[in-house]
Amino acid sequence: MSLPASKPTARDEARFTVDLAVARKAIATERAGLAALEDALDAGLTQALDLIAAIKGRLIVSGMGKSGHIARKMAATFASTGTPAQFVHPAEASHGDLGMIRAGDAVLALSNSGETAEMTDLVAYTRRFRIPLIAMTARADSALGAAADVVLKLPQAEEACAVGLAPTTSTTIMLALGDALAVATMARRGFTADAFRDFHPRGSLGKRLAKVADVMHVDPPVVAAGAKMAQAVLEITAKRFGCTAVVDDAGDLLGIVTDGDLRRHMDGDLLARPVEAVMTKDPLRVAPGTLAVEALATMNARQITALLVCEGAKPVGIVHIHDLLREGVA
Repeated sequence: MSLPASKPTARDEARFTVDLAVARKAIATERAGLAALEDALDAGLTQALDLIAAIKGRLIVSGMGKSGHIARKMAATFASTGTPAQFVHPAEASHGDLGMIRAGDAVLALSNSGETAEMTDLVAYTRRFRIPLIAMTARADSALGAAADVVLKLPQAEEACAVGLAPTTSTTIMLALGDALAVATMARRGFTADAFRDFHPRGSLGKRLAKVADVMHVDPPVVAAGAKMAQAVLEITAKRFGCTAVVDDAGDLLGIVTDGDLRRHMDGDLLARPVEAVMTKDPLRVAPGTLAVEALATMNARQITALLVCEGAKPVGIVHIHDLLREGVA
């Protein structure tokens, strides 16, 4: 049994007012930092994109501390959008993980100050083996900036924390610039929704982008024109989709016989009648490349449970609403 909520006191309301003001100021400070980043974008962005587009291997993303957390997210974003990428911890790099970086790779190093000590060996390695280096830093004249082939300069921005020291605005700016790089790289490469689905097959995005061909049954129920309804009933019963396609001699779709058609034509000589006398002509169908969510919407709108899948006029499969729901398409 829960106790009734107590009425807020004047002290509670005052605390809430202060908390809200602090939180809003933090958000406004970070928003100002993002606006400064937008204004500061220069030719370095295009140079970085040129470099990323030219690599044959992977984009290695590295950073220390809070910048490292942002670097991990950047690597994941690039990898999921068509650019092979991997995070390498700069401190671990000095203890053997430099071997993860090979000819054909490029390195994107994140350091707001550009003087992160743990980056030293990683930067030296890129220079020794002529591995392209992109620096994301607020100081182009720092050790990292001076060593890099391309500098993505971060604007000077006030940190959102109360003492102005904890990485807050600076890491938000890094994250936004990393997303901008990934999105611009996608645009250059013509990265499509189909490719995105390939990298997210089990996620909710992948399910939304699944095609009918991914979930359809490739042996649809079919009877030939001129067959008797007795044969159609046997096909419907054997395949268990509640319907059967009717095709001509060339295998082209003429119509469909459904459970509903059987009920509407129920009489003494139903089984002896030709399927053409019972079938629904020019039935609803979808192509294999149709998005599964579109097929589900069609089924819901028409209040049907199965759809024939056709390439041109030829049935090549059938998709049932249970298949779509089982796959999480919604």
